[in-house]
Amino acid sequence: MTIANSNEGEIPVNIGSRLELMVDDHLLARLGGGARRRLNRPVPRDIALPLDAPWEGNACGGFAVFEDGGRYRMYYRGQNFEYDGKELGTPGGKYICYAESADGINWERPELGQVEFDGSKKNNILLNASEILNGMFSPFRDGNPACAEETRYKAFSLMQRGDERGLWAYGSPDGIHWSPMSDGPVITRGLLDTQNLAFWDGVRGEYRAYHRNEFRLPQTGEEPYGAHPVQADTDAGRAVSQGVAGGDGSGLRGSRYGRDILTATSTDFVHWTDSVYVNYSEGRHSELYTNQVTPYYRAPHLFLGFPTRYVEHAWSEELEALPEVEHRRMRAAISERYGTALTDGMFMSSRDGYSFNLWPDSFIRPGLRPRDNWTYGDNFQNWGIVVTPSTIAGAPEELSFYVREGYWRDGASALRRYTLRVDGFASVQAPLEGGELVTKPLVFAGRELVLNFSASAAGSLRVELLRDQMNDPVEGFSLEECVEVLGDDLERVLRWRDGRELGGLAGTPVRLRFVLRDAELFSFRFRE
Repeated sequence: MTIANSNEGEIPVNIGSRLELMVDDHLLARLGGGARRRLNRPVPRDIALPLDAPWEGNACGGFAVFEDGGRYRMYYRGQNFEYDGKELGTPGGKYICYAESADGINWERPELGQVEFDGSKKNNILLNASEILNGMFSPFRDGNPACAEETRYKAFSLMQRGDERGLWAYGSPDGIHWSPMSDGPVITRGLLDTQNLAFWDGVRGEYRAYHRNEFRLPQTGEEPYGAHPVQADTDAGRAVSQGVAGGDGSGLRGSRYGRDILTATSTDFVHWTDSVYVNYSEGRHSELYTNQVTPYYRAPHLFLGFPTRYVEHAWSEELEALPEVEHRRMRAAISERYGTALTDGMFMSSRDGYSFNLWPDSFIRPGLRPRDNWTYGDNFQNWGIVVTPSTIAGAPEELSFYVREGYWRDGASALRRYTLRVDGFASVQAPLEGGELVTKPLVFAGRELVLNFSASAAGSLRVELLRDQMNDPVEGFSLEECVEVLGDDLERVLRWRDGRELGGLAGTPVRLRFVLRDAELFSFRFRE
């Protein structure tokens, strides 16, 4: 991808000392040589949690994970599908379950003693979800400094009471004991039938919510999808989304509606603005199911999202070549889309919570698997990013994600852990022949430049500072005066000859020119 030169006199971007990731082109003015932007994919690890307790099963979902004062918390729906040849049901019920971990790798089910199952309360069931329409409950720890301790943890619950249907606000002092914060739904717009998320945005001083709705699918002669979908708040649209169109769950194929994401804001978690669609800087190339938007802990001005892509196919010989064809045929007998749709994980980012840079390629592919990953419902990513120890002795900590697999199979599904290097979602990389990245004019604060990068044994990285023109090096900070960077590091301080510091240039517009050889850049920041 080549980014055109910026016009002279462009207003500089004030980045201060904040961390900047290579997840979008917000700071990029030009890529040259062999340099290109690349989306990086997490590495699958072991199963984090087999969902095989009697109150769990093959339809568990809605996983929310966060670290809380040295303890990792996980919330999810326990549910099992059973098909008797005529109807698909969940005779065992739905439950909100809770797990804990000391490291984010090894998980346990604590005995909560709150909800009875099969005559015993010795289980990890947090809530009976019979009244929660989608059986999902995704808490977060509220970072609002004005938050009352009795509602330090918050979550949404999708319910219908009488004619009122929507999201009820819930609060908790400890993440275990919950009570409603509202007498009625606080958000009503949208289908709301998947994971409904909210969190405190400390940068902007407000709560943000993200939830699902439908949009009008493009008609003949229209551009596919697009950035601004047309609202579809109709009973017909809702029926289609819930898989009951025509009474047979035929789903979206041939219908007018598709899946997309709404957002809203609040100052108190109870009174919310009208929900509006998010939009996409390069357009959306497919339907999106869950969204999993969260502020990035190292750069909270950035929202990162991990939506599920939903893709329908017509039945074909190629579809039959995918794994588990007999299981796929069984699903298609109930509803064609149950057997023909596929789901995988995506990645997107935003700087304002409304406009997202959605990478068109998948972040989590189904992979080279003989089962459990190639049908509708597989590869749904959890909500939340956590930091976990590396399995390599002496290696730095890494990021962990959790991905559902084995959805709606015989027996139980499972949650697999995936890992990624810190800040490693996307990068600018170049081959051994070389390439370069030139930024837009920036204003920074600090005395040194710190890089998160990776190079081969033959690779390297150098940086020069340019005046607010493309080819005018700042004296003392030219490419020739930069000490070549070797290795692989999360926080490498860049050096120039004669020990020059950058403090004298703080507040002055400059551009950064990164020159890479068999190397990639994940993030950078200025600091004191």
